[in-house]
Amino acid sequence: MPILNDTQLDHVVLPNSHYGYSATRLDDLGATEYTIATIVADISGSTSPFIRDMEAAIARIVQACKFSPRADNLLLRLIAFDHVLRELHGFKLLENCHLVDYGGCLGSGGSTALYDATENAVASTTNYAQKLAAGDFSANAILFVITDGEDNASSTTPRRVKDAFAKAIRSEALESIVSVLIGVNVQDAQVSRYLKTFHHEAGFTQYVELDNADAKTLARLAEFVSRSISAQSQALGTGGASQPLVF
Repeated sequence: MPILNDTQLDHVVLPNSHYGYSATRLDDLGATEYTIATIVADISGSTSPFIRDMEAAIARIVQACKFSPRADNLLLRLIAFDHVLRELHGFKLLENCHLVDYGGCLGSGGSTALYDATENAVASTTNYAQKLAAGDFSANAILFVITDGEDNASSTTPRRVKDAFAKAIRSEALESIVSVLIGVNVQDAQVSRYLKTFHHEAGFTQYVELDNADAKTLARLAEFVSRSISAQSQALGTGGASQPLVF
């Protein structure tokens, strides 16, 4: 899989973590407020039948966000995970997210470190938001964790994910944070129960479940994600979060 970062991003080490993140330098930001968006994509072996459609969905999300009236106020990070976490690109200004780069960006294989990837996504969002706040930028955040199954490779726990969400709120660096757990191709009742339990135990804002992962369904998912990002961006400055959208 290609890494879509460039030399203009700062690389940040997170305290007490094996994996940090990268982000646009504050000096390169031209607006005064930003919505920090993160997409976390499961690429474990079980996703191989629909990995290209998921890749296309990510490109659709980026394309749709470019038409948002708040496009200049969006920063996007893309993570892929199996048993290893991979940052495909850090928090980049939308104008620096080029559609051609997303072709072939995902490759499936390995087991599922769902908890580790989620915790990193939340902790990175909080840390970058604190840096933005110190630079007098206003920010809110939204993150999406897309998975098709149960964790079987993480070193962390749902409790620590919940603690990471709580820390994000306590930091007061974010006006609000919206988090959506998305179960794709969920056809097994046990997997459905598992993901719904993780949603509650970790403290996600919303859980969305898709019973398949064909091209049409993932295209609808892309529309849902892009509309959710746009709604959260438009909520910045209101003092609250956007209302959850219906898939």
